[in-house]
Amino acid sequence: MSQGKKTKTEPDSNKGEDKAKKSRGPDTVCFFDTTLRDGEQAAGVNLNADEKLQIARQLARMGMDVIEAGFPASSPGDFNCVQTIAREVKESTICGLARTREGDIRAAAQALAPAENARIHVFIASSPIHMEYKLKMTPAEVLEQARAGVLLARSFTPEVEFSAEDASRSDPEFLVKLFKTALEAGATVLNIPDTVGYALPQEFERFCADVIKAVGAPENVIYSVHAHNDLGLATANSLAAVKAGVRQVEGTINGMGERGGNSAIEEVVMAIKTRKDFFNLRTNLDTRRLYPVSRLISRLSGVVVPPNKAVVGANAFAHEAGIHQHGVLAKRETYEIMKAEDVGSTPAVMVLGKHSGRHAFRDRLEYLGYNLSEEDSTKAFELFKKLCDEKKEATDGDIEAIISDEILSVKPEYRYEFKSYSMRVGGGTTTCSVVLELNGVEKEDSASGHGPVEAAYAAVKRIILLHPSLVDFKIVATSERSNALGEAKVVLSQDSVRAQGRGASTDIVKASIRAYVNAVNRLYATAAARKITLTTVDPGPAKKAAEAE
Repeated sequence: MSQGKKTKTEPDSNKGEDKAKKSRGPDTVCFFDTTLRDGEQAAGVNLNADEKLQIARQLARMGMDVIEAGFPASSPGDFNCVQTIAREVKESTICGLARTREGDIRAAAQALAPAENARIHVFIASSPIHMEYKLKMTPAEVLEQARAGVLLARSFTPEVEFSAEDASRSDPEFLVKLFKTALEAGATVLNIPDTVGYALPQEFERFCADVIKAVGAPENVIYSVHAHNDLGLATANSLAAVKAGVRQVEGTINGMGERGGNSAIEEVVMAIKTRKDFFNLRTNLDTRRLYPVSRLISRLSGVVVPPNKAVVGANAFAHEAGIHQHGVLAKRETYEIMKAEDVGSTPAVMVLGKHSGRHAFRDRLEYLGYNLSEEDSTKAFELFKKLCDEKKEATDGDIEAIISDEILSVKPEYRYEFKSYSMRVGGGTTTCSVVLELNGVEKEDSASGHGPVEAAYAAVKRIILLHPSLVDFKIVATSERSNALGEAKVVLSQDSVRAQGRGASTDIVKASIRAYVNAVNRLYATAAARKITLTTVDPGPAKKAAEAE
């Protein structure tokens, strides 16, 4: 959003002037996407660096004003992701989260250093319950922490956002004092979070209006809202805040996030667009990118979008009841208040098959929201051609499965690679033999079970010497056609580490094994980032003797 100086890693008193990149003003609502930070905190979500970069690129392409790329001080992995996105994504302001602690702020500044447009997002809790039980600080200490944190952040970058965590349950008088302190220290954005989804729309509108009036910030200061969905009111509360004068809405695509999730950006922006008569406001988002970006994030995160989800759900523009169908055929507006094309949910029909060329394939990748390197694009095209040898045509779902499961999930740091399997059925049991590769060496083992998937997973466990708990397992078809790919999704847990994995194939047993191995690799990656050693099991005397021979 701003064209100020790049983030520095050492303080500098010469701050430079803010220069707007996207439209700002009293009639424009800006959007701050935190899918890669708050959204990734949803249980079971575990995105790798390439997946986060793909999402960030598509958010920027959609015109997202600010992208909160992560919490740099939380882990080396988060730091590297923020730094990569800051270096690669130039169309949006890139933001990093930091507590008011000096170490957090310096880590954010260092990670954001490559960004053309950077923002440090500093926060501290402000409600009585948080100050007493979580922070164990007095109000005076919180005020001093906020002042020092914002001052330090402002020495690195012209844009500093200050958030008062749990603002909706805070004493209004103290909250105003806290915001004034942050403002005096150099904050350019003041955020009013409904951290636990406690607020009700009418009271929240009054609350925000009263705070804005009492703080009395200059016109160039932006007020922001960050609503959670614990009572299903995040979108309503965000819109209420907008009516009160807030001009930045924070949220995630698909409303993804911990507990009940965050405010769904697609819902807020389409409400503003559809009810322009009520809001009389504009945004910088290209809403035609909402549906493709929603699909991309759903696939990579493993968080399924319910079919009845507003704006981007599969049924959002579907009509089954006869009276509805008749009305829509007579005049579309009888039952549709938005056009499906306005959110990008009606792509041009294009069938890709074995005779399709690279250009058509890349065009489809572009529409689906993937931005691949030349090497990965070539590899994806080869996999697509191989798939077309197995089935005549490839649907969007098939192509998405190829990219997310075969390109973005295969990384050098991953430990195991699935090679092959064989199955033998007889006498009421199934025996499966699985071959995995580790550091260039193939390892094979067999096990029995009540079905092919159970037997295959038992064989994998014997090879990897881990016994993670299977938290979730599902197989879905990538399209409604009988020859669709089967895509397996698995969530594993061990030693307080959870990871999800994906795998796709026309063979559902192979897809299931790929998903399990992918989840195991992500377990190792997450455990390493958190400095946790996964507990292995003893292979047993018989297996040791066999391996020795």
